[in-house]
Amino acid sequence: MSASPESSVAGFEPLATVADLPDGALLAVRKSNGDELCLFNAHGSIGAVHNICTHAEFLMSDGQLLLGAGGCAVECAWHGAQFDCRSGEVRRGPAIDPLPVYDVRVVDGTIYVGARK
Repeated sequence: MSASPESSVAGFEPLATVADLPDGALLAVRKSNGDELCLFNAHGSIGAVHNICTHAEFLMSDGQLLLGAGGCAVECAWHGAQFDCRSGEVRRGPAIDPLPVYDVRVVDGTIYVGARK
């Protein structure tokens, strides 16, 4: 028996739709608790990281999503710091602290974001 959409997103809140986030795009959203997030779409795989760069507090959603053989990374537009999309680990400085990553689920075209991993 499959879970209903309501039970599959318990503890998550709807923040966008897949239509709002084309492939290769970044999108700034805010959770009801005030957390600023950057959603990304890496070839149909949707995820979320904190929207504020750990280096100089610039919006990650103003940067770019880098897709390649090594996976995906989010690059800050200000100083070029790069973070792994899935783990938040720094791939290239000047940042030294990882970027927080959030749990994401997509149900019926709606993007739900949960707690920080």
